[in-house]
Amino acid sequence: MTAYDQIPALQPSVAVVVASLGRPDLIRQFQILMERQTSSPDILMFSVVSAADLPPGLEESTRLRVIRGSKGLCAQRNRALDWLKARFDIIVFYDDDFVPSKFSIQNIRAFFAEHPQVAGATGKVLADGINGAGISFGEAMQIVREHEKRRFAPNCIVRGLRGLYGCNMAYRTAAIGEHRFDERLRLYAWQEDIDFAASVGTNGRLVQTFAFSGVHRGVKLGRTPGLKLGYSQIINPSYLVRKGTMSRRFAARLMLRNLAANHLKALRPEPWVDRAGRMKGNWIGLFDLIRGNLTPERIETL
Repeated sequence: MTAYDQIPALQPSVAVVVASLGRPDLIRQFQILMERQTSSPDILMFSVVSAADLPPGLEESTRLRVIRGSKGLCAQRNRALDWLKARFDIIVFYDDDFVPSKFSIQNIRAFFAEHPQVAGATGKVLADGINGAGISFGEAMQIVREHEKRRFAPNCIVRGLRGLYGCNMAYRTAAIGEHRFDERLRLYAWQEDIDFAASVGTNGRLVQTFAFSGVHRGVKLGRTPGLKLGYSQIINPSYLVRKGTMSRRFAARLMLRNLAANHLKALRPEPWVDRAGRMKGNWIGLFDLIRGNLTPERIETL
């Protein structure tokens, strides 16, 4: 039996949170994607910095809210958590460039109803444009629709995880409690999803499931510049190791992988990646690490 066939008697309420900055077209697209859902979220919340982040004519209602404040992924998500409190059973975090299957909210409800021991879950990413040139909206929709035709959404746990993928992750609100995203991880807040999941994971299982799915487009507009991201690639994992939410082994693998990629590809960089900037940021981060300066917020001054 798939999640398409399961309709729990008491369905959990669901809030969807999307933090966005400078990408109003993606907010409009995401609003349309939520209108396409077979089971609408109880509330859709856009956390932005200013009116310039919103598409013209966006109207708030009891099911669509906009909150504004300081920029930074962690700060924007935390504002949403502070507003939502415990009003809804499940909180889903989507990136603004994620294209979910139309069955996603329906299946998230079914999944959490069936697995009460789960604190958080990440769905199946059908395609990910983050490490390439990106995936167009049309292509993403085609991938999603082909997947929907197969009606493959087993309401089961695929495997346990240490962290969730931030582009599409859902949490039980009771497990979140007072936990919040670490606002020392500024701007794009690289690895904030691993850190937050590790904290919430003390209250239940973190898992991957095929019950809900979608495509991460990996849109480049509005991404953190290469220098800043390169710095975060070194300092953020080191900071999280000291904090205790990331293992030394995992952090070392992350840092070495990115150091190698940035240096090996610097001579013939991809058009969509600032390898020189990332490489320079890596070295600034390494010098700070050697001096014992684990200050992820320094990204804002580089």
